[in-house]
Amino acid sequence: MDDYIHVMLTAALYSLQTEASNCRTQLSYELLDPSSRYYLLLYKQMSTSPWYDHIVKFGSGNSSSSPMAFLHILFVGLIVLVSAAANINAAENSNGGNNQVAAVFVFGDSLVDTGNNNYIPTIAKSNFPPYGRDFPGKRPTGRFSNGRGVSDFIAEILGVKELLPPYLDPNLELQQLLTGVCFASSGAGYDPRTSKLASAIPITSQLNMMKEYIRKMNATVGEERVKEITSRSAYMIFMGSNDVTNIYPVVKALYSEDSYTDLMINLATDFFQKLHAIGARRIGLLNLPPTGCAPALRVLTGGGERACSESLNRRIRLFNSKLSSAVDKMNQELPGAKFVLFDVYSPVLSLVQNPAPYGFEEVARGCCGTGNIETAGLCVLPGTCTDATKYLFWDSFHPTETASRILAYQALSPNLSKFF
Repeated sequence: MDDYIHVMLTAALYSLQTEASNCRTQLSYELLDPSSRYYLLLYKQMSTSPWYDHIVKFGSGNSSSSPMAFLHILFVGLIVLVSAAANINAAENSNGGNNQVAAVFVFGDSLVDTGNNNYIPTIAKSNFPPYGRDFPGKRPTGRFSNGRGVSDFIAEILGVKELLPPYLDPNLELQQLLTGVCFASSGAGYDPRTSKLASAIPITSQLNMMKEYIRKMNATVGEERVKEITSRSAYMIFMGSNDVTNIYPVVKALYSEDSYTDLMINLATDFFQKLHAIGARRIGLLNLPPTGCAPALRVLTGGGERACSESLNRRIRLFNSKLSSAVDKMNQELPGAKFVLFDVYSPVLSLVQNPAPYGFEEVARGCCGTGNIETAGLCVLPGTCTDATKYLFWDSFHPTETASRILAYQALSPNLSKFF
C-alpha cells in the first residue's frame, strides 16, 4: 500500500505541474516511472477523477477554495482512488492477468440506460439537449446525464472500455458487441407494472435481448468463442428504484412494505436465476441508492426544509437488506455462481450528507432548469447550471457525470475482487 500511495501522490503532483500553468511544484522526476503498470493505472484514475478539475483549478489560481479545503479534497480523492486502484489490482492479480473480464452486460433502469429508450416508443427519453452537454462531442445520447453514466464507469473500472453502448443501437460494430452492451431501459423495474407504466423494456425482455445477442453472436463468430466470452463476462444489474418510488404508492393498499419488497426480491431472484441458466457466472447486483434524497422527492415530500423522504429511504433499506440475504443464498445454491453485492446506498448517502470533500456545493437541486422537478422532457426548459461538477444531481432524479463516477468507483472497489 505504501507503493500505491507513493505513486498516487507523485502522479497528483505531476498532474499539478504539467496541467496547472501557475503551479510549479518541485518534485524529483526520477521517482516517477511512466512504464510502471501501477503508475499508468493510478495516473489514469487521477486524470479522469472527479477531483482532477479541482486540482487544476486550484493550481492555476482559478479556484475559490482555500488551501485547506483544497488539501481536504485532494486527500479524500487520493484515499478513494488508491482504494479503488488497489482493489482493481488485487482483482487482476488474483486470477493471473489484466483481461479477466471479456465483456460487460448491464441490465436495469435509467440509472444505467445508455440509450436503449431512444429506439422504443416511450416518454422516458433523454436524447435531446441539455442532456449530454458534457459528453464527448457534446451530444445527447439517451443517458440521463450531462455526460457519461454509471454503466460507462462500470465498464471502465472492469478494464473493458470507456463507453458501454445500448444494445438497440442499429449502428453497433462487431467489436462493440463482443465487449458488451447495455440492455437497461429507463423507467423499468422488477415489477412488470413498473415497466408498463413508463412503456419501458421490462426485465423479462431485457433477458430476451441477452438471449438474442447470444444467438446473433453465435451466427457471427461461432458458439465456442461466444461461450468463452460470456463465461468471462460481468453481468451487472441496477434496478428497483422505480418500483419502490413509482408503483408502491399506487398499490400500497394491496401490500405492506414488507410484502411488496418480498415481491420485488422474488421477481429479482427469478431474473438472476434465469441469467445464471443461460451461462452468466459473474453477476453483480448494485443495491438501491437513497432515492428519497433526490431533488424531486425532496420537493414533493420534504416540506419547507426539502428534507429527504425517510419513508421512501426506509423501503429502500428494507429491499437492500433482503437483496443481501438473497445474494448469500444464491451463492450457496447455484453452482459456479459468483453473485456479488455492491453497495450504492452508503456512498450516495455520504455524498448527500457530506458533499464538500468531494467538491459538491449543491445536493438538494438538480443542475437543469430550476433543479426542483425537471427530468426528461422538462429539462428542455431554459437554463442549466454553469458547472455541473459542483452538483450531485443533473436533473431531479439522476446524478451528474461526476457523481456517477464517484458512486461507481466507491460501490465497486470494496468487493470487486470477489468476482475472481
